[in-house]
Amino acid sequence: MDELDKLKSFFQILSDASRLKIIKFISERECSVNEIVESTKLSQPLVSHHLRVMRETEILETKRSGPFIYYKLKDKRLLQALGLFSEIVNSITGEIIENPMFCCPPVWREYWKKY
Repeated sequence: MDELDKLKSFFQILSDASRLKIIKFISERECSVNEIVESTKLSQPLVSHHLRVMRETEILETKRSGPFIYYKLKDKRLLQALGLFSEIVNSITGEIIENPMFCCPPVWREYWKKY
């Protein structure tokens, strides 16, 4: 799989709003499926499906503790990238989002202002 195919696949995985909700929720700490279901208000089978997809593509990693599996982001830079993309979309559309789901890191915000 070449670089463009990998990027395309990665963005397709991130193009689902439910997956973005899950990423946002687990960005703070490791979480179990039950915690994610409760927080996102998505069904347990749907959450499990999204977690499997993100685990298979190595966006998430897992840790087993007794009967529970806990999920966390494999690379926290994903949050910064999502914040940057959010800021770009807001700039293009001219919208101002009061409380964005993902925040652009200050260093990127300063860089972005130049353009």
